[in-house]
Amino acid sequence: MKSDAVTEPGQHTLSEIFSQPQCWKTCLAKLASSTNLRAALQMARPGSEWVFIGCGTSYYLAQAAAASFNHLNLPARAVPASDLLLYPALTLQTERVYVPVVISRSGRTSEAVRAAQMLERDYNLRTLAITCADGQPLEPACSVTLKLLDADEQSTVMTRSFTSMLLGLQYLGATISGHDAFRRALSDLPQQVETLLRDVQRLRSFADSRTFSDFVFLAQGPLFSIASECMLKVTESSCSYAQAFHSLEFRHGPKSIAGPQTLISFLMSETSYDAELELLEEMNALGAATLVIANRVDNRAKRASDLAIELGLQAPEYARLAAFVIWGQLYGVYYGLKKGLNPDSPKNLARVVELADGP
Repeated sequence: MKSDAVTEPGQHTLSEIFSQPQCWKTCLAKLASSTNLRAALQMARPGSEWVFIGCGTSYYLAQAAAASFNHLNLPARAVPASDLLLYPALTLQTERVYVPVVISRSGRTSEAVRAAQMLERDYNLRTLAITCADGQPLEPACSVTLKLLDADEQSTVMTRSFTSMLLGLQYLGATISGHDAFRRALSDLPQQVETLLRDVQRLRSFADSRTFSDFVFLAQGPLFSIASECMLKVTESSCSYAQAFHSLEFRHGPKSIAGPQTLISFLMSETSYDAELELLEEMNALGAATLVIANRVDNRAKRASDLAIELGLQAPEYARLAAFVIWGQLYGVYYGLKKGLNPDSPKNLARVVELADGP
């Protein structure tokens, strides 16, 4: 049962953001002993391609999950539910074997439900759902459903549901591939991130002290989907204009907006750190404000950034994706509060996109 006791603007969302480490711990423990996890493991087939399907935040989650599965030697890709519905031939080929995974926090997102129904009915594909709700239309539309009920939220904006479902899918991939070290790293992540969240005042102060007209999030590889989700959190929670690009693509035209009114946030991975560091210094020289989030931040990056957040996690690169997105979630809420908004109820948005019945 959801409480209505919290009434201050943004407090539901902030509470849900800060609850993430404990939520991850609970969700992973329940998932590990779930009969539905065992059923999901039976869906894996040699040579099959995993297709992750979602809308909005769930699509960025699909991208992160697909990157993780590819890292674990499980061929995968992500598609928006709308593209699958409107252009199925771009995704599905008759000679391939697919395992579709449909993602929806509510289990009621119309395009997600319709995509699952189409795959089961028209393509005879057994689909796997992951959701944070019980007994919703997505469940009977799919063959197997993974339910992370503890990750559901009161807020409109997805925060802990995104990270919890991501960890759940990564745990599934690690179990299928027999990558026990990766699975242990996911289980160890909550305690490490809980320590990080005790010190967010620097980020709050930075959000309160600076005003920007443009927001850009940059990342490469597995972190690009996380940068996209950070972009969406700033857009939703603060009603601000934000964009996401692959880091090195920013040089090819978009850097024309770099300047004092633009905050460029770099989500820097170890694999591409040196190349991204050069870009960071270039944007700093152009006068843009820069925010760096990285597992390790060296002195060059500190000198070129207005704010640097060092995670210092022990987890391997792909297992720490969920930890990066928290800072975009928090910045979006803090900047929304600075603008006098209520991030719990963003303008023009509802918790679920449900469309009228149609063809």
